[in-house]
Amino acid sequence: QVQVVESGGGVVRIGGSLTLSCAASGNIVRFYGMGWYRSAPGNQREAVAAIFEDGTIIYGDSVKGRTTISRDSGKNKIDLQMSGLKDEDTAIYECFADVSTGQRRQFWGQGTQVTVAS
Repeated sequence: QVQVVESGGGVVRIGGSLTLSCAASGNIVRFYGMGWYRSAPGNQREAVAAIFEDGTIIYGDSVKGRTTISRDSGKNKIDLQMSGLKDEDTAIYECFADVSTGQRRQFWGQGTQVTVAS
């Protein structure tokens, strides 16, 4: 019922920067939060960042200080800006949207690959 679409993934140099975007669409009547998780081979899925309806933001320890998540005001769209990219940032990044179309549910994007390489 809700579509979550990610963009911005690709290959980035070590030390470089990237921006991932995510937009949720559908019969959304309320925004609770959106954010990103990531998964890499050999690693557990980890939370990257999330932003909530009151503007509260959380960051995962591994990206704190070099990552910014923001929401387009009033919209179901977020951006994740990362800098100082490291090998360890290579992962599939998945966006979630915690929204209501009448009932509160969590929806997920298909995932976008970020590869950090020298």
